[in-house]
Amino acid sequence: MELKKLIQAIPYNRIMQAKEDVLHIEINAVEQDSGQVRDGTLFVCIDGEVVDGHDYAKIAQEQGAVAIVAERVLADVTLPIILVQDGKRAMAMLAAAFYENPTAEMALIGITGTNGKTTVSHLIEFILADHAVTTGLIGTMYRKIGAEILETKNTTPDSLTLQKTFRQMRHAKVTTAIMEVSSHALVQGRVYGSEYDIAVFTNLSQDHLDYHKTMEEYAHAKSLLFAQLGNGYGGVAKTAVMNADDAYARFMTEATGVSLLSYGIENEATFQARNIRISSKGTAFDLHFQDEVFHTELKLSGKFNVYNALAAIATVYAAKEGPSTLPEIIASLEKVPGVAGRFELVDAGQQFPVIVDYAHTPDGLENVLKTVGEFATGRIFVVVGCGGDRDKGKRPQMAQIAVKYATDPIFTSDNPRTEAPMQIIEDMLAGVPNATYTVKEQRHDAIRFAVNQAKAEDVILIAGKGHETYQIIGDVVHDFDDRTEARDAILAKIL
Repeated sequence: MELKKLIQAIPYNRIMQAKEDVLHIEINAVEQDSGQVRDGTLFVCIDGEVVDGHDYAKIAQEQGAVAIVAERVLADVTLPIILVQDGKRAMAMLAAAFYENPTAEMALIGITGTNGKTTVSHLIEFILADHAVTTGLIGTMYRKIGAEILETKNTTPDSLTLQKTFRQMRHAKVTTAIMEVSSHALVQGRVYGSEYDIAVFTNLSQDHLDYHKTMEEYAHAKSLLFAQLGNGYGGVAKTAVMNADDAYARFMTEATGVSLLSYGIENEATFQARNIRISSKGTAFDLHFQDEVFHTELKLSGKFNVYNALAAIATVYAAKEGPSTLPEIIASLEKVPGVAGRFELVDAGQQFPVIVDYAHTPDGLENVLKTVGEFATGRIFVVVGCGGDRDKGKRPQMAQIAVKYATDPIFTSDNPRTEAPMQIIEDMLAGVPNATYTVKEQRHDAIRFAVNQAKAEDVILIAGKGHETYQIIGDVVHDFDDRTEARDAILAKIL
C-alpha cells in the first residue's frame, strides 16, 4: 500500500523531511516494535508505560523502515517523519487501514466487566459454532481463529496485533468474532478502529485500582466500549447487553445510545432467571423471556454462571448469525462442558471435590465460595493468594472473604512477581487479625496441605490462577498449573 493512501487514515498530519516522491513509497508493514521492522516498514513511535518508541526510531531506520510516525521531531532520523498528536490513536487508525478495516466485514462482539468475560465469550463461541458459524475468539487465554489457537500476551492485544488478527480471521472465513475487552485496552486506545456490533457488560467490582486509582475511573474506562458503539441509526443496528443487577449498569447504559437488552436474577430484565438450583455438577434455572418460560440445565455450577449464561443467551439472541430461537440457543448452551480454569473440577479418584477457579478479585472469590457453600456438607478449604505488583487494596478484602465463607482458609503465593511473597500475605492478613487460618508461602505446599487435610464431604477451592500454566516469581516465569498440582497431590494421597 502506498504511503499516500495509508496516511489518509490519519488526517491533519504534518510530514517532515519529505522528498518529492515520499508519498509514493510502498509500505509493506506497520510496526511499533523496532525488532519486527523489515524493509518497507512504516514505524510508529509509541510513548508507552515502560519504553518510549521514539528512542528506537533510529534502530528502526537501520532495520529498513522507510518512514516514521512520531509525536515529535527526531534529530537522529533522516527518514520522512509524519508528525501526529497521539501516536496510539494514529497507530490504531493506520492498523485498521493497512489491514483493510476487517471488522467492517464481520460481526464483532465485545465483552467487558471485572468478572465473567472469559466464560461469557466461550459460551457465545460454543453456541455459534454449534450452529455452523465460523468464529474467532480473542481473550485472556488465547486468540483463536476457527480451530487454530494462537498465544496472547494481554487480554486485549495492541491495536496492530488486533487488526492483524482480525484480517487473519477474515482470510479464514470467520464471520463473527468475540473478544474480551479490558479496561486497560479501552483507556489506551487499543480497540480504536474496531467496529463493534454488540457490547456486553458483565459486572464491576474492585480490581486494577493500581492503574485506574478509583472505582469511578475504572467504571469510566469500561463505559468507553459502550460510548464507542456510536449514535447513528442509519447503518447496521448495534446492541448493548447489560447486567440489570449490577450497580454500574445504569452508568454503562447512559454511555450509549443504541438498542438495549438486559439480563438478571434480582431485577426486572429482558432475560431473567428464576427458580435456580445449584449442585457441584451443574445448575438449573427457569429462563423468563417476555411471556414465555424456558427450563435450562447447565453443566456449569454457581449463581455467577447463571449470569454468564444469561449474558451469552442475550448476546446470541441479538447476533446476526447462529440460532434464531431461544430453544435452539438453550439446547446448545446445555451442551457446554465447561471453560478451562473456571470452576473446573479436578477428579483423580478422590472422595471430595477439588475445584480450580480463576477468581482473583474480591467479588469473584465471594461468588465462587458462595457457590461452594450451596452444596458443601463438610469443611470448605480455600487456597488463595494475591498477585504482586497489582492492586494492593484488594488484598485484605480477599482474606476477609476467604475467612467469612471458608472453614479452612489457606493463604499462599499467587504470582508474586517482584514483591516478596510473605509481604503480600501479610497485607492480606491485615484484614483478618483475629481469624483462624493457615499460611503456606509456597503454593505447591498449600495445595498439598489442603488435599492431605480433606476428607469425604469436604470441598477444596484453589483460587486465583485458573487456567494459567505458570507462576511469575521475580522476573522469571516458572511452569506451574494448579490443576496438575492438585492432581499430583491427590494421587500421592490415595495411592
